[in-house]
Amino acid sequence: MKKDLLTIGDLSLAEISSILKLTEQLKKNKNKFAKSLSGKTLALIFQKPSNRTRVSFEVGMYQLGGNSLYLSPQEINLGVRETIRDVARTISRYVDGVVLRTFEHKNCLDMAEGAAVPVINGLSDFSHPCQALADIFTIKEKLKELKKVTLAYVGDGNNVCNSLLFAASKTGMNISVATPKGYAPADKVVKQAQAFAEETGSRIKITEDPFSAVNSAQVVYTDVWASMGQEEEINKRKVIFKDFQINAKLLAGATKNVLVMHCLPAHRGEEITDEVMESRNSIVFDQAENRMHVQKAILIKLLRS
Repeated sequence: MKKDLLTIGDLSLAEISSILKLTEQLKKNKNKFAKSLSGKTLALIFQKPSNRTRVSFEVGMYQLGGNSLYLSPQEINLGVRETIRDVARTISRYVDGVVLRTFEHKNCLDMAEGAAVPVINGLSDFSHPCQALADIFTIKEKLKELKKVTLAYVGDGNNVCNSLLFAASKTGMNISVATPKGYAPADKVVKQAQAFAEETGSRIKITEDPFSAVNSAQVVYTDVWASMGQEEEINKRKVIFKDFQINAKLLAGATKNVLVMHCLPAHRGEEITDEVMESRNSIVFDQAENRMHVQKAILIKLLRS
């Protein structure tokens, strides 16, 4: 039976741990896995342009001995030229797996329902599971554990925030989320994360005070204030989010050697200052690199089964 990855909620703690363990092995010795996906082909269906997602999946697939096929928005015109389920049923006859980077999460659900091969969510408006898995791998790589770590997320309660809530609560990591009023993660997301937290002992805090969120945090994380598709809101959001910038003043309340993360692309001078981005605390480009290693582990787990 095929397995999809649409949200972190799809994964058990054992599955997350297995992905992280395999990621560590892949990062240490990529040659050992050079033929893991020999003869396999991965379709990359993108409605949204991308730097990290496309390059990391294409290079990762190549390093595993497989092939990738990039299908741009103009080539597929998802849901317009033909239904998403018809695209899924057709492309399943040609490839061994699909990565979908799309606007609406429902498109991921429809693709997974129609496809006979594994579907990986490369980003949707609800979830960014590959990013969150790379993030917790990076945190564990730096701090050697997750259970006693407190992660503070400051900014918009968006898809990345949702995925971090799921990833933290699934692995027993504490998470504090600070957003302006009206921009908090959806209640259903918080409730689901709280249900996961009851099993792992994770503590979840939702606040409108960024200083409260980062207090004693070992990791501080941010994302852009306006995601792709929200460009018309950027000027409004710059005013609303101005007190939620990751800067030296905000970080003063965190732990001494606090780690700073951003899923990129970063708008320097908006959600994060150049000073913080280039500081010794920043592990932004380590987490960017780890996208490829984690995704290779995901591909092996899903495509080789």
